[in-house]
Amino acid sequence: MRQLRSRPRSEVLAAGLLVIATAILVTQFLQATPTVVAGGERIGISSWQFSLGDAVVIAVGACAAGASATVLLSGAGSSAVATADTKRSDPPAQQPDDASNELLQARRREWETTSERLASNEKLVYQTVLDADGVLPQSEIGDRTDLSKATVSRTLDSLEARDLVERKRRGMGNIVLLT
Repeated sequence: MRQLRSRPRSEVLAAGLLVIATAILVTQFLQATPTVVAGGERIGISSWQFSLGDAVVIAVGACAAGASATVLLSGAGSSAVATADTKRSDPPAQQPDDASNELLQARRREWETTSERLASNEKLVYQTVLDADGVLPQSEIGDRTDLSKATVSRTLDSLEARDLVERKRRGMGNIVLLT
C-alpha cells in the first residue's frame, strides 16, 4: 500500500523562493525610473530606465524564480511513486504495521502463484517486477532482463490485457505496477 507523504522540504523551500523572487521582480519593475523627454512643446515619457543595481536585482530574481519553478515542476511526478533507485540510505518514514505487512505477504504469495502460470517472457518480466516489490520503471525491466525494448513492451501489453500489470506514465517513461 502506498502512503501519502508530505511535501519534501526542497519543494517547500522552492515554493517560498518562487513567491519571494516574484515579489522582488514586481517591485523592481514598478519602481523603474521614467525617462522624460522634452522636445519643443511636448513633454512625455519615452522609456523606463533601470540603474545597474536594479538590473542585477532583476537578473538574480529572474534566475531564482526560474530555478525554483524548475524544481517544483520537475518534482511534481517523482514524489508519487518511488523510483528504481533502491540504493537510498535514508530510512523509511515509518515501519509498516503488522496488518500491512500481512497484506503485502498475501499479495506476494498471490503474485508468485500467478507467475507460475505464465509463458517464458511473461514470467521473466512479471518476476522481475515482483522482485522489485511490485513497482519498477519499464526501462529497468529491459536492463534487468536483457530483453529488447520492443519485447518488453509487447510482453507488458500481454500482461496488461490479462490485468496482471498496469503501466502509469511518469515523465518520459512508464512505471509498471503489479495489480
